[in-house]
Amino acid sequence: MDIGNQIKKFRTNLQLSQEMLAEKMCVSRQTVSNWETQKSYPDVHRLLQLGALFQVSLDQLLEGDIERMRQQVEQKEIDKLNRYSAVYAVFLPVTVLAAVPLVKWWGLGGALLWTVLLGATLIFALRLERLKRRHDIQTYREIVAFMENRPLDVERKQQELGKRPYQKILLAIGSAVSALLLCAALWSLFSH
Repeated sequence: MDIGNQIKKFRTNLQLSQEMLAEKMCVSRQTVSNWETQKSYPDVHRLLQLGALFQVSLDQLLEGDIERMRQQVEQKEIDKLNRYSAVYAVFLPVTVLAAVPLVKWWGLGGALLWTVLLGATLIFALRLERLKRRHDIQTYREIVAFMENRPLDVERKQQELGKRPYQKILLAIGSAVSALLLCAALWSLFSH
């Protein structure tokens, strides 16, 4: 069952019209119609009111919809991770590659522009890290499993937890060395 059919079923059991239910819920009749046809869903406050009015638990009211709602929320989080990753993947190389040319060609103005670019890159890096922390995903395998909306088994999760400290250290060292080498190469290229 879905929530729209559940609302309609409980409403008709109480012999309420859509108008009568709308009045009790302080919403329009169109809103009740949209709930019943699943064009929209009631918010949490309204769900609690509906449960109290129909004298049913939220489990009964949401029968079959809890899993779908959970999947929709998870899909939004996956989409957000994809969006932040894409923006970060563009900003990071542009920020690294633009440092030397901007400073060489435009001096202080270029350095200020690069600082703004660096700030934008850091904002998306922090958003990504916050999202990863909220879902307890750090390693490549954990991120892939999250993006595919599948859990890791307990043994694999323990293996990935063991990798986290080493991966962070290696990532920090590798990133620093790569950035220094790239900046040195760009500096020598633009120095001539």
